[in-house]
Amino acid sequence: MFFDALAPSSALQVTRFTDVDSFRPAEALEDSRSIPLDVANFAAARAIVNLPACRIIVARSFARILETTYRAPGGMVILPMSDDLRASSSGMEIDSRFFIALRGNHHCHFVEPQINHHALIMFSPTLQDRGWFDHADALWVRIADPSAQTYARRLVQDILWTASVQPQMFETTEAAAHLQEGLLLAFDDLFRMNPLSDRCAPRAGARSARLVQQIDDYISAYPTAPIYTADLADEFGVSVRTLGGAVAKVRGMSLHQYIRLKRLWATRTQLLRSGGTSIASCARAQGFHHLGEFAAAYRATFHEAPSDTLARARQTRLQAL
Repeated sequence: MFFDALAPSSALQVTRFTDVDSFRPAEALEDSRSIPLDVANFAAARAIVNLPACRIIVARSFARILETTYRAPGGMVILPMSDDLRASSSGMEIDSRFFIALRGNHHCHFVEPQINHHALIMFSPTLQDRGWFDHADALWVRIADPSAQTYARRLVQDILWTASVQPQMFETTEAAAHLQEGLLLAFDDLFRMNPLSDRCAPRAGARSARLVQQIDDYISAYPTAPIYTADLADEFGVSVRTLGGAVAKVRGMSLHQYIRLKRLWATRTQLLRSGGTSIASCARAQGFHHLGEFAAAYRATFHEAPSDTLARARQTRLQAL
């Protein structure tokens, strides 16, 4: 199971509860009250990691009736972390196809007939202009795009795993900000209902085309600088949602996919030009701090491993000597 592979570190808090009495104090701090439905098979666990502007809590719950008050001035997402999640809220059946988003204060009732794995991602009020919540106080349950939800789930798992085995990455603002940016982009995709619904228009609007050109120019001007969507939005005087809509219209993909694609091509160019450098240094220069995720994305895009590209560049350099 996922929790079995996690070890506490300076960046990751992991707590395992063997009985409901040990769980009660943690629950009371969160203004929650549970009635266990299967005391004999009780087993709960929780892992917590903090990023600059959000907190990730991944929980293994237990069969229970739950009454809780969520206080999320910056917004919160409840994301299934397994394919077999089962719960209900006010008579509405919830399974792993759904995610819950809320902002403000909400008193909620849930029934969990089994052990579930889920993540609570709590966002700071400082995160603005993502366009996720239209009202200050809102709660809704939505069926997610399967690929967007799978990616968001895997990214949450990767962040916790990284916090467990490489806690030093969370000690530097730049590395932690890169991890957070990847998560924010993943949630941009999750919240987007129909990102390509208007892509078939005869021609993209001039404003959208201009914004995409500004993104391209910015990346070209600062090839090794970290790219944060909130900073891009501020630079161009628009919201992150507007940027995402422009990229969807002009490039036919999400802002997340486009920025990652630009970064991958920049990394590939660097590998081909500098045959003496390392893959890790090239990847990190383009904002890829999770090297396993980078290698998988690179192979999926270019149908070869980064090491193959680097080896070919070195061979070319040797032949030229």
